[in-house]
This record gives sequence, C-alpha cells and structure tokens, in this order.
Amino acid sequence: MPLALGTFIVPLIVACAMFMENVDATVLVTSLPALARDLGHDPITLKLAITAYVIGLGVFIPICGWVADRFGSRTVFRTAIGIFIVGSLISAASTSLGMFVVARFVQGIGGAMMVPVGRIIIFRSVPKSDFIRAVNYLTVPALLGPVVGPPLGGFITTYLHWRLIFVINVPIGIFGIWLANRHIANVREAHPGRLDWAGFVLSAGGASLFMLGLSLVGGELVSGTSSTLMCVAGALLLLAYWFYARRVELPVLDLRLLRIPSFHASVVGGSLFRIGLGAVPFLLPLALQEGLGMTAFAAGAITCASAFGSIFMKPFASGVLARFGFRQVLMINAAISGLVIAIYGLFVPGTPHWLIWGVVLVGGVFPSLQFTSLNSLAYADIPSRDVGRATSVASVIQQISLGLGVTIAGLVLQISHDLQGHATIVWTDFWPAFLFVGLFSVASIPVTARLPQGSGDEIARGGRGST
Repeated sequence: MPLALGTFIVPLIVACAMFMENVDATVLVTSLPALARDLGHDPITLKLAITAYVIGLGVFIPICGWVADRFGSRTVFRTAIGIFIVGSLISAASTSLGMFVVARFVQGIGGAMMVPVGRIIIFRSVPKSDFIRAVNYLTVPALLGPVVGPPLGGFITTYLHWRLIFVINVPIGIFGIWLANRHIANVREAHPGRLDWAGFVLSAGGASLFMLGLSLVGGELVSGTSSTLMCVAGALLLLAYWFYARRVELPVLDLRLLRIPSFHASVVGGSLFRIGLGAVPFLLPLALQEGLGMTAFAAGAITCASAFGSIFMKPFASGVLARFGFRQVLMINAAISGLVIAIYGLFVPGTPHWLIWGVVLVGGVFPSLQFTSLNSLAYADIPSRDVGRATSVASVIQQISLGLGVTIAGLVLQISHDLQGHATIVWTDFWPAFLFVGLFSVASIPVTARLPQGSGDEIARGGRGST
C-alpha cells in the first residue's frame, strides 16, 4: 500500500535535506587541492575545514532533541536549513582559510540540527503502520550522496570552479524551507524539561578545543605551544565532564551506558574503526590528485567506487550476521578493512585506473557490513527508556571519531612529508598515513573480542540489521 500524500511528503523533505548534507560533505573532499591553492595553503592544512564541520556536528547533536521540543520541530528544522545555507554562502565567498573554517563550522551547526530533528519530525508525523516505509526514504540520500558527491565535486572543480559546490546548496535549501512551511507541523512539548547546560558547556568546549588543537599541530596558523595548550585544555574539560556526568542524574551525554558490553563494543570499538575509515575520504582523493597526478574529476570518479561497494553489500548484511554473528563479523571485517586501507598506500604513478577503481570498490564492501553491524549492535541491550540517551552518546562519539580520523591522517601525512623532505606532496608521502590509520581499524578487534559469545544474536537472527 503506498504512503498517503501527507506521510509521503514529510519523509521526502527530510530526505532531501539529508541528501544536501551528504553531497556537500563528499563534494568537498574531492575539491580540497584546488581549494587549498586558491586560499594559499597546502592541501594538508585543509583538514581543518573537515574537522570544523565535524566539531559543529558533534557539539550540537546532543541538544537537538531538547531544542526541537522547546521551540518546535518545524521552526528548528527550517532554521537549521537556513544556517546550513548561510554556512554554504560564506564557504563560497571565503578568501582565507580562517573564514572558510568558520563557514564550515556554521554548516556543521546546521547539519547537527537538520538531520536529527528531521528524524524526530518523521517519528511524530507518520503513522506507525507507515513508519518503516517512511524511514526507508532516509536510506536513499545516505546511499546516493557518496555516489553523486565525489564525481560532481570533481566535475565542478575541474571544469567550472570549486565555489559553485557550495552555491548549489542554496536553491535546494530554500525549496526545503518552503516545503517545510507548507507540510510540516510545528510540534513542541509543553514542558521539555531542563537542559544540562553545565554538561553541555564542558563536553562541547572540551571536544572542540581538543580536536581543533590537534588539527592545528604542525600547521602554520598557530604556534606549536598554542595548539598544545588547546589540546591540554580540551582534555581537561573532557575529564571534568567525565567526573561531572557520574554525579548527575540526567547528563547531556550519559557515559554510564558504556558499561553495557554490546553498547561499549559498538561505540568504543566502532570509534577506533571509524578513525581508520574516517580518514579515507580525506586521504584518498588527495593521494589520487597530489600523488598520482589525476584531475579532480578523475579522482572523484574513482572515489565513488566505494559507495557502489557499500550499496552492493547492503542486501547481504542481514544474512551474513545471521550466519556468523556480530562478534565474528566485526573482528574479521575490521582486519580486512584495515588491510584494504593500507593497500591504498601502495598505489603508484602508472597504476591502471581500473585496478585502483576495483580496489576502492572492494574497500567499500567490508566497511558497509561493519557499519551495519555496529549500528545494529548498539541497541541490542539498551532498555527502550534509554534509547534517546544512547543515540546521543553514540552519535557524538561517532562524529568525533570521524573527525579524529581526518586529523590524525593529516598529521601523519605532514610528518611523512617533512621527514622525506619533498618540496611538494608526492605519492611516497601517503603510504605511512594509510598504514597508520589502517591500524586503527585493526585496533578495534581486541575491544570486540571482549564481547560475550552470542551477543546480539536475537537481532542478528531476526535480520533487523540497521543501515
């Protein structure tokens, strides 16, 4: 039975917003070398732009539910799209790295509110009988974004100008706001409760300072002392939050949920895995362009192969989990994924493009299964009353892990480049970075190995693997 018009249009609006965010993230990484040259910096320094966006996401995701309850879901959703548009316009107009980093942070704030609040809107707008089919619309942008983004970004960068990458968000966003005004009810809670402002300041400030400081290490924007002090200050704030959260009944991020073995394996082990995988969208296009001399368009056409591998694996994920179980799948996948990431570092000038495309295709298959497994395992033993708090913890740590992957990869690449003494980035600078971040994926295996045998079997046998 098809969805009624009202329950069709709301998921479609949210899906379009998600598609805009997914495409924006993937078009950027293909354009980094050209963007860096225009702004007068080396491409490695542009890791700050990716990290800034992730910081914006990680900082504001925990409070998006409370904000939607307090001010109304439609108000927050369309405001988030507006913030994302403003960040896009500032990005397009940026004439310095500092301005661009601020613009990406603004985009991150919009993305942090846009997607989670969109999910809340669907939950409140769609009848339960249509809920699964409505949510299926949200998997489309998650799958198509990485397919469309890299070649689109490469084409615009190669044949037009990188600034147009951000301009295309404007008409899509304005259309989304118009649709939201017409079709989304402004539902709010009469008494949303008290927000843990102290916890928010400690956790957000700590994560932001630590990640930003780490991104600035070895760069040219601030001194080594300043970046180190930022890292130390961020770490101290995060430590203070850890002590604070243990004594508060409802902290903004309830770290006590990490005591649940399946949730711990999914979040902590998954974070190590995401550090490795989070580095690939940054490193691979850079290696193909700066190391192997490809155009942005050619690099984007190859990079999107991993998305095809991911799509290929999705239909088989439930069957694989039912056959082998979470523990075995997570451990074997982590080893294979880490190996594939390291193999990316073996690409040399003259390697056939079809061979690179095939390796990248395979490189998308196993992470796809891993992410499905991790996302499903996270809720295997979470009581229904704690699902919201568990989602906040998992989402924030996931985003920080992805940002750390980019930061660590950039730092290792910079060290490799400096030690080898090349005037510009060359292909031999990349293999240590690919090897190092690949080891993070492998490092998740000991965490997963602590899972009791049979963990999550009820979900695995039921075939309810999340995408």
